[in-house]
Amino acid sequence: MDIAIVGAGAAAVGLLDALAATADRPGAITVFEPSPHLWRGRPYGPDLDTVLVNAPPAVMSIRHGDFGHYAAWLGPRGTAHLDERLDRPLVPRALYGAYLTHTAETALATLQEDGWRVRIVTARVTGAARSGTGWSLRTEDGRGHEADHLALCVGGGTPPDPYGLGGAPGFVGDPYPLARTLDGVPPGSGIAVIGSGLTAVDVVVSLAARGHTGPITLLSRSGVLPHVWQRPVEHRPRHVTAERVAALHRQQGAVTLDDLIGLLRAELAEAGEDFEAFAAELLAAESEEPVRRLRAQLAAVDDSGIGRRVLQETAHSVGPYAWRLLPETDRVRLRRHFRLATSVASPMVPVNAATMLRLLDSGQLTVAAGVRGIEAADGVFRVHDDDGGRTFDVAVNAVNPPPRAIPRAAGPLVTALVADGAAELHPAGGLVPADPRLHVVGDLAGGGPFITSSIAGVAAQANLVAQRLRTKAPNASGAMVKAGPSGRFESRTATRQG
Repeated sequence: MDIAIVGAGAAAVGLLDALAATADRPGAITVFEPSPHLWRGRPYGPDLDTVLVNAPPAVMSIRHGDFGHYAAWLGPRGTAHLDERLDRPLVPRALYGAYLTHTAETALATLQEDGWRVRIVTARVTGAARSGTGWSLRTEDGRGHEADHLALCVGGGTPPDPYGLGGAPGFVGDPYPLARTLDGVPPGSGIAVIGSGLTAVDVVVSLAARGHTGPITLLSRSGVLPHVWQRPVEHRPRHVTAERVAALHRQQGAVTLDDLIGLLRAELAEAGEDFEAFAAELLAAESEEPVRRLRAQLAAVDDSGIGRRVLQETAHSVGPYAWRLLPETDRVRLRRHFRLATSVASPMVPVNAATMLRLLDSGQLTVAAGVRGIEAADGVFRVHDDDGGRTFDVAVNAVNPPPRAIPRAAGPLVTALVADGAAELHPAGGLVPADPRLHVVGDLAGGGPFITSSIAGVAAQANLVAQRLRTKAPNASGAMVKAGPSGRFESRTATRQG
């Protein structure tokens, strides 16, 4: 079996790790990735040490089902990065990138020992078409490649430019890596950060670490900041589980949002907590003043309540399964609270929250909601919002791509697959395979919920694809693809032309 993996970020690492654990017949793997930062993807490349992993180690394992895999690798490395409020190590993302690299290289070595042949091709795949029993791929250098199975691990979409500011002097369209983009920002300049999510937090914290003295404003339609992680507790959900959701589906033939609320209500009742009070506190985040909310969240890091902890865990573990069972009317209900849902499911770490609160209290940082427009004119950026208008010297785009958006670099390949009839674009975004020899891992997988950024979710998808590949080891003709006689790890670099 010859497998082509397009992309070499976290999704590809999860797939390789799962293949190394499950594949019992040797074959060949070709990984296509033009970036020099193999296995790290966009989020975990070299950057400032202030750009932290935004989650504790237990939810960052790229090995499905092994919650201690990342923590075991981290070991003493995490000692210098302990978040005292969370009592867990929170390391720079570049260090997490080293973990992904180690995991990928270990998986490749294991596969090689088992007789697999591996190639790394440093060129972008621009086209693919079904050919006989497999795939014919074309890379940007004009070369052709053949494979039996094709796995797309292309990562998240390209950040949008909602106000059309691209090309304007002083506009930063994509902030990562912050080590490069913030280097040219004058220390006393007035900065508009477009967005108020985790990327915006990264920008603000990194500016503060570099000694920026000018005013910083978060520009947002909602003004909602990410919630704050709470210290982990020894609680495992007993009601909000995939097994309970599956049982409801068998009993009723359907699962509704009210059913899921009922499971959460039972979870809190068993812990002696008031569901109505928890729900009211949660929904208040959509209208409460951001500084007051942030202060309360930091004060509640050690609170013993399980409500937010259960939501944060199950949004990624149970959510994708439950989402597929919900009627569209209930999906619409949830989408109305998109910003709140992502704020809860993707919280910021306490050390960053403390920096944000300090800057807000000092007046250097402000949050402006109700932004209606931003325009570049006369060397500055003019913002129109509920408070009238204001101007800034620099605008940093911290707007995240919408869920399941197609990365710009992967556009030609996706277009070719759809034109070939091998895949379909999902109405809500993403790609749905129409051929069993095509697999999608990560954010591009169509049909899932709008919360797609979890490493645990990527690892689960990768494991599922690996299991499917294992059951499809014979090619379409029924013959097995023989491994090469050398059994060596082959790292062949394709020369990029044009």
